[in-house]
Amino acid sequence: TQAEMGHTCRGTINLATANINTSEDSCSFIISNGGAQTYHLKASSEVERQRWITALELAKAKAVKMQAESGRRWTCATRLGEGKRMSVCYYSGSVRAVVVTKCTVSIYITIHILSNQLRSPAFVLVVKRNGFKRKKFNLQVVMHSDAKHHLRKRACHEFLKMAQTHSRKWQKTLQYERDQRIRLEETLEQLAKQHNNLERAFRGATVLPANSPGSASSSKGETWGHSCGVWRGTVLPANGLGSTSSSKGLGRTPPHTHWKFHKLILRRKRRKCIPDKPNYSLNLWSIMKNCIGKELSKIPMPVNFNEPLSMLQRLTEDLEYHELLDRAAKCENSLEQLCYVAAFTVSSYSTTVFRTGKPFNPLLGETFELDRLEERGYRSICEQVSHHPPAAAHHAESKHGWTLRQEIAIGSKFRGKYLSIMPLGTIHCIFHNSGHHYTWKKVTTTVHNIIVGKLWIDQSGEIDIVNHKTGDQCHLKFAPYSYFSRDVARKLHGGVLEKKKKKTTKLLQKWKKKKKIVRVWREIDPWRTLHGMFSLRENAENMYYFSELALTLNELEEGVAPTDSRLRPDQRLMENGRWDEANTEKQRLEEKQRAVRRKREAEVTRATEDGAPFDNYKALWFERKEDPVTKEMTHIYRGGYWEAKEKQDWSLCPDIF
Repeated sequence: TQAEMGHTCRGTINLATANINTSEDSCSFIISNGGAQTYHLKASSEVERQRWITALELAKAKAVKMQAESGRRWTCATRLGEGKRMSVCYYSGSVRAVVVTKCTVSIYITIHILSNQLRSPAFVLVVKRNGFKRKKFNLQVVMHSDAKHHLRKRACHEFLKMAQTHSRKWQKTLQYERDQRIRLEETLEQLAKQHNNLERAFRGATVLPANSPGSASSSKGETWGHSCGVWRGTVLPANGLGSTSSSKGLGRTPPHTHWKFHKLILRRKRRKCIPDKPNYSLNLWSIMKNCIGKELSKIPMPVNFNEPLSMLQRLTEDLEYHELLDRAAKCENSLEQLCYVAAFTVSSYSTTVFRTGKPFNPLLGETFELDRLEERGYRSICEQVSHHPPAAAHHAESKHGWTLRQEIAIGSKFRGKYLSIMPLGTIHCIFHNSGHHYTWKKVTTTVHNIIVGKLWIDQSGEIDIVNHKTGDQCHLKFAPYSYFSRDVARKLHGGVLEKKKKKTTKLLQKWKKKKKIVRVWREIDPWRTLHGMFSLRENAENMYYFSELALTLNELEEGVAPTDSRLRPDQRLMENGRWDEANTEKQRLEEKQRAVRRKREAEVTRATEDGAPFDNYKALWFERKEDPVTKEMTHIYRGGYWEAKEKQDWSLCPDIF
C-alpha cells in the first residue's frame, strides 16, 4: 500500500526490465528481473489478480516509454494509482479478452505519449528546425486512435458475446430452480389439503378396537388414530388410497388421499434431554427437623427437593415397560401370563434406584394425559381426585388387549433418619381376550440418609398378585437392605402358585451391571429372562436420572386439557432452571388452591343443617364407586376425556393454574 512506502524496503525491481509471469495458478503471478530477484505474489481472487496484472503491464509499458524519452525510471509504486484508473476489467475467464486488453493498453499508452509530445514546446521546436510534416504525423495519430477504438470495440464484442452465453446458462439454471420451487409449493399445498381431509375423516371415525373399553368401532374393525398433528392409518390398500378396499381386515380409506403407501405410520420425534439441573445448595435438615412424625403432604416444601415432574407423571411412568403387558396379552397359558404381570409389577420400581427427587404434589383437579396410541398402542389419563389425603386415579388402555387402572393415595412419615412413603390403593390389570383380572398393591419406599450422607432409596414389603378368574397367585417379597446385612441390595424373590395343581414357578430379581433382571424358573424349564432395565442416557445425573420415557413426559404438546401437568407454571420454571421464580409461583398456586377449598367448604357448611365441614368435590373424569372385584370404594374412569380432546371442549375443566 502507499502507506508502507516509508517503511524499510525489501527490495525493488525496475519495471522497465521486469518479467511478469502469469503461468501460475489462477490467483498467483511472478515478477522477476532476470534471476537476481524474484517475487511470488498471490491475489485474493482471480479478478483481483487480473487487475494487478493489468496495472503492472500498464506501468511497465509506461516505464519503458518514459525511460526512452527522459531516462527516468518508473516503478510500480509511482504509477499504480494512475494505472488503476486506466485499466479496464474484462471477464477473466477469456484468454482472448486478456490479449485484446493488453494490446489496447499498449496502444493507449503510445497514443498518450504521442499526444503529450504534440503539446510539448520541444516538439514545436523540432518541427520548426527539421520541417516535420505535421499533417502526416496527425494522420498517424488518427490511425492509431482508430486502431485503439477498433480494438476496444472488438474487446467489448468479445465480452458481450461471452456474457450472453453465460447469461443464457444462468437464466436456464434460475428458471429450473423457480420451477422446482413452484412444484414444491404445489406439493406442500396438496399435502396440507390432504392433511385437512384426513383430520375431517378422523373426526367421524373410531379410535380404539372393539375389544377396548370405552370405545366404539364398526363391524369391520376400522381403526384410525390422530394425535398432535400426526396421522396414523392401521392398514391401507397397496393399490393406492384413492379407492375403498372391499377385502376384510383392511381399514377404511380416508377420502381425498393420494399417497401410494401400504402402511402410513408417522411418529413424532420426542425430546432426548432437558436442561441440566442447577447446582443449588440447601440445608435439608433445617427444613425437615420440624416435620418429624408429621404427614409431609401437609407441609409446604421448596422445589429444591423436587424433580420437574408431578406425581401424576410419576404414576404414568409405570407404563415404561408396557411391552410386558403386550406380551402377556398374547399368552395362552395363565401361569405364563401371571409371570409377565409379575415382571411388570417389579418394573415400576426400576426408575427409583437413583431418583431421589420428590415429585410435585398435584393440585386438586390437575390431570395428565399420555397419548402413545400411534407410537406404542396405548394411552393413559390421570387425575388428582383428592387433596387431603392426596390421591390420584389412573386409567390406561391399549389396543393390544389390556386395561390398567389404579387409585393411589400416598401416605408418608418422616422418622428422623429416613422417610417412608406408603402407597395405598389397588392396581387392576384386565386382559380382554382371556378375561383374566389381576390385582396387587405397591410396597413401601424408604429414603435413607435424610440428615447425613448420600440419599439412597430402597423398597421393602410384600406383593400378592391375584388372578381373580383362576385363583392363581404370585407372591413377591422385597427384602429391606441394611449395611450390616450380607445380602445384596434390592433383593427380590417370590413365586407363582397354581391353585389347582399347587405347583410353584419361582421368580427372582438380580442386578447385573446396574441392570435389573427378573428371571422365571419352572420345574421343567431352565431360567428365562423376562425383563431387563433400559440403560440411562448419557449425562443422566444432570437430568435427575430420568429414563427415556420420563424425559418426554413434561414435553409441551398441543391439544391437552388446560389442567394438564405440562402447563403447570412452577414445574415448568423449575425444569428451565429458574428455581427462585418456581418457588414463588408454587406458593401462589398453593394459596389459590386453599382459597378455592375454603370457599367450597363454606358453601357446603351453609347448605348442611349440622354445620359440619364436608368437602363436596367430585372428580371430573373419574367416578367414585364400589369396585366389583375388590369391593373397595375407588375412582373408576367414567369416560369422556378423549372425546372432549377431539372436540377441544374443555369448558368443564376448573381454573387451577
